Amino acid sequence: MRNKHFFRTFIIATFIIMLSSFYHLPYYVSKPGMAKELAPIIHVEGGYEEEGSFMLTTVRMGKANIYSYALAKLSKYQELYPLEVIRKKDETEEEYNVRQLHLMASSKLAAIETAYKKAKIPIQYHYNGVYVLSVVPNMPANGKLQAGDRIFQVDGNEFQSSEQFIQYVSGKKAGESVKLTFERRKKTDEVTIPLQMNPDTGKLGVGIGLVDDKEVIVKPVVTIESKDIGGPSAGLMFSLEIYNQLVKEDLTRGYQIAGTGTIDANGIVGSIGGIEQKIIAADKAGAEIFFAPNEEGAADSNYHAAAETAKDIKTKMKIIPVDTFDEAIDYLRNLKSK
Repeated sequence: MRNKHFFRTFIIATFIIMLSSFYHLPYYVSKPGMAKELAPIIHVEGGYEEEGSFMLTTVRMGKANIYSYALAKLSKYQELYPLEVIRKKDETEEEYNVRQLHLMASSKLAAIETAYKKAKIPIQYHYNGVYVLSVVPNMPANGKLQAGDRIFQVDGNEFQSSEQFIQYVSGKKAGESVKLTFERRKKTDEVTIPLQMNPDTGKLGVGIGLVDDKEVIVKPVVTIESKDIGGPSAGLMFSLEIYNQLVKEDLTRGYQIAGTGTIDANGIVGSIGGIEQKIIAADKAGAEIFFAPNEEGAADSNYHAAAETAKDIKTKMKIIPVDTFDEAIDYLRNLKSK
């Protein structure tokens, strides 16, 4: 009888533990991710090879359950973020994921622009339409469009920018409709949606958050296989890897070089989240140099947080502050080869 009672109690306890692990708290947990070599995922046609490597760094982000919440509280290098800090107001999980993937796409675009401009290679652009980032609740598009849809025609018209799209729609009146031609999961469809004033913005529209969907056309051709990595934080490292394949000089000098930071089309490096976890990931991967956003020397910059973490974990990895792509290039050109 005692064994049966113990077994029954064990089964019930196991079931409760398993069930509770599926209950998510209103928090996200961030922990060290990986440092991934970029040469295998970035290919410039006819590009030069390198002796060392450039690496992007990531964090692992996920919804917290009671166990991961408790573990994060006890861990020095795991962070808890309230739901509203990670996701925008009324943003669904799907819209959040779409936004992260779009930020990655924009990051790749800016990295290509930065690298090819530095190499003085001409760039052309092709506009594909507007990309739906989010759908506003209680607006006409709700239930008709989804995050990730690509709208490429409005009333049969094609545009060269999202500004033209918005200008066309704003020229209509509330109650009038627009016919949108869009692509979803590689299938084309049409939908007619009435226009309405958005109470949050005071602007006429169907109720979507949108951005330009464009691509750059360059020769030699470059491809970046980022798969499901989201967010904009790999921009700086993307641009360094692309540029290094474009020029004969090997800027790695034989070193393992990691880093993080957004990049814009002008080569400006921006701050990111999770710098402490990325330092740990880079150190575990054997990186010798780490580029960190300097934020123009701000006291609470990514660079200072990275330097403090590097000191705390006693890594030999050098932490280098940068505000621009050119600063990173200048540092590498003055680096002695191994």
